[in-house]
Amino acid sequence: MTSADERESLIRDFGVLLGAASRVERIAARAFERECGISHAMFEVLLRLDPGGDGSSMSELACDLILTSGGMTRLIDRMVKAGLVRRYPSTTDRRIQLADLTPRGQDMLAQAKRVHAETLKRFFAGPLSDGDREALVAALRQVDDRARKELGGLG
Repeated sequence: MTSADERESLIRDFGVLLGAASRVERIAARAFERECGISHAMFEVLLRLDPGGDGSSMSELACDLILTSGGMTRLIDRMVKAGLVRRYPSTTDRRIQLADLTPRGQDMLAQAKRVHAETLKRFFAGPLSDGDREALVAALRQVDDRARKELGGLG
């Protein structure tokens, strides 16, 4: 059983984690829009569509990005229109739509990775020593592993 002070401390510490992550994510989103002309969600899709891979299904992408199937369809539609991805039917199941990167999408991913690395260098790597960052990431992996187990490997 945790004491009231321990509960308050846990809640406050978790709030610091979420707040920091949320603010850095907003800063990254602004950088993507300003320097690449894409949204943060588009960057996440580009990351998941491995160049040279077999493509990813709309449902896999929606699950990874925690979007509805309709939301993912609209996002992919915008990315197709921008020439970043192509959509095509699965060869094994006509009901499944796949997506992969176009050459323009690959170029955009490379540009967006540079932008993102600079943002992370300023807000994630810059204020932390290499040892502190490694310890933080190791601790967050433990939290993530425990959460994944609780969710039965989902998400």
